[in-house]
Amino acid sequence: MEALIKKIGMTDIPASERLSALREIAALIKEGKITREGDGSWVNNHIHTSYSFSPYTPTSAVFYAWKAGLGTAGIMDHDSVGGIYEFIEAGAIMDMPVTCGFECRVNVEGTALEGRRINNPDQKSCAYLAMHGIPHQSVPEAARVLEGIREKRNNRNRKMCERITELVSPYGIELDFDRDVYPISMAHEGGSITERHILFALTKKITARYPDRAEACDFIEKMTSPLGKTREKLMEAPDNFYEYDILGVLKGHMVEKFYIPATDELMHISEFTALAKRLGAISAYAYLGDVGESPTGDKKAQKFEDEYLDDLFDTLKEQSFSAVTYMPSRNTAEQLAEIMRRCDAGDLFQISGEDINSPRQSFICKALADPKYSHLNVATYALIGHENAATEDLTKSMFSAETKAEVPSLPERVAKYSALGGLNK
Repeated sequence: MEALIKKIGMTDIPASERLSALREIAALIKEGKITREGDGSWVNNHIHTSYSFSPYTPTSAVFYAWKAGLGTAGIMDHDSVGGIYEFIEAGAIMDMPVTCGFECRVNVEGTALEGRRINNPDQKSCAYLAMHGIPHQSVPEAARVLEGIREKRNNRNRKMCERITELVSPYGIELDFDRDVYPISMAHEGGSITERHILFALTKKITARYPDRAEACDFIEKMTSPLGKTREKLMEAPDNFYEYDILGVLKGHMVEKFYIPATDELMHISEFTALAKRLGAISAYAYLGDVGESPTGDKKAQKFEDEYLDDLFDTLKEQSFSAVTYMPSRNTAEQLAEIMRRCDAGDLFQISGEDINSPRQSFICKALADPKYSHLNVATYALIGHENAATEDLTKSMFSAETKAEVPSLPERVAKYSALGGLNK
């Protein structure tokens, strides 16, 4: 059993072998030899996999989502759809409905958001957006678009590794993109390479150079700032969390020292919504909101969209967005109430998801147990219904011209597609 569970998380074997191991695990589940922790009533539409940055392969992500108690799971990798078909097959093996999407950054030049820090801590005039519910026949076209983005991004990644080397070479450390970063990614199979990959490769250099944790913490403080209570967390972290915890510190406090702004790799915001329409997918703005203490530990206190929500939602309307996605555990009740009010007023579909890219994070968002957010559970099943219907025929997608003409009311459409997606079955 342990060997099978280890195998589904291996990135150095073909997806077919991971899926074969999952079939054996599914058989053990039917025999009652493996049980889940929850009741299958939870949802999560924002799980990163090894095709961007995550400790989970598409196959193991589905298994651990099931084991944690999710009834559905959604893949959401940065600049990549490389893991989608594996994720779909893993969902079928586990008898778990899944949804498919990707996340990318866009430039907002020429809109009211230009020049502002939006939902990206590292760069102004640059926003994270999510593409949800991609019909399965549209995945190859999405892959073609994202391939060009990744190629340009890697040119910038190389330059950022050179900058990091300038910072750490006095301490006997250097970071080479092709030797140190590329091999820990799935870039050879259509995966992306992100700042997290770069910093994880740096983390491994740090832990190799400073095997003593106290010395490693001393070095990290030189590169960032005094660790405070985080030092104790790093000193006491279990081995399987330790390097991810260091990554979180570096992500929150070091990026500004080496970051090179993204330029030619970015789609324009209008190109993103046009692509969503072409694919038959759902374009979603990823709300971040002003951050106090970051629940994921990789963002410092910072202001984002909350001071200009009028301009934000006007822009979403102008750019023909279909949805807003947000993470209930990340924001205050007041922030969430305001976003929900504005989505209702703007006829925007609301999607939830917990950003999973570290083994410390729970697949379960306990905030969804609050009745105020029950509509987000319904929305997940509407996503499933949309994806299944659009995979059959793009004109049957939830936001196609044909569907909107037939069912103009968004709440009625959500009810219809959630039923198609299996809600209450």
